[in-house]
Amino acid sequence: MCTPYETKEGWIMAVPLFKGTLYINERETPAAYYNRKQRTKDVEKLLYSGHKFESYMCADSPGGAPRPHDVVNTNEAFCSVVQGQLGSHSFLVSGEVDCKDPSSPDPSPPSCYVELKTNFQLLSPQQHYNFRRYKLLKWWSQSFLLGIPVIIAGYRNPQGRIGSLQKFRTSEIPSLVLGHWQSWNQHVCMNFCNAFLSYIKQVVTRDDPRVVYVFSWEPNQDITFTVEEFSANPVIPHWYEWELSSMSGK
Repeated sequence: MCTPYETKEGWIMAVPLFKGTLYINERETPAAYYNRKQRTKDVEKLLYSGHKFESYMCADSPGGAPRPHDVVNTNEAFCSVVQGQLGSHSFLVSGEVDCKDPSSPDPSPPSCYVELKTNFQLLSPQQHYNFRRYKLLKWWSQSFLLGIPVIIAGYRNPQGRIGSLQKFRTSEIPSLVLGHWQSWNQHVCMNFCNAFLSYIKQVVTRDDPRVVYVFSWEPNQDITFTVEEFSANPVIPHWYEWELSSMSGK
């Protein structure tokens, strides 16, 4: 969804077709792999600080108290699976959810979900522009697809300490950037995603989990694809293929 406004990062999507359903799985690009391997300790600490922020904001049970002194397990996560509709396309999407608000007017998920984010303090006009232009776009698209209605942002100072909090309603974020020059538009994002899903349906026609269509895109370039026969990097594991085939047989 962010592709029409992305200027730095490309993406790779691997897509097989199995029993009439398309499975879209993101692959790490060579650039992303290189950047991950070249991370400095300061960058690693910054990434960890986001998880630590969550431990300060969340409790294990409603009415409980956060335990910020506990060791943060960055491999632990809660994922939500939601069904959605975009144009003529119905989809299931899985994504990480940070927490829920027990005081939410609607206690049912995903209406009670809350996304937690961190960002450096915004001081200059350029920083405010970049925040609206790039960061809010990604925050909105992530929470929009999962149906998460609220985002809480913690702003950290140069020493890494959170100095202030700000609450965003996901549905209101597009209006915050509306009218700003060279900003983004939610309808452009959704129209692109809808068109890309239609393109995938036109290209991926062989109903075989071992045949993977790999779509690639880089900024300022067109989308390209290759076909992997009997892919060494399959999207659908054999146990799932066997399980679904067995269920269909019954």
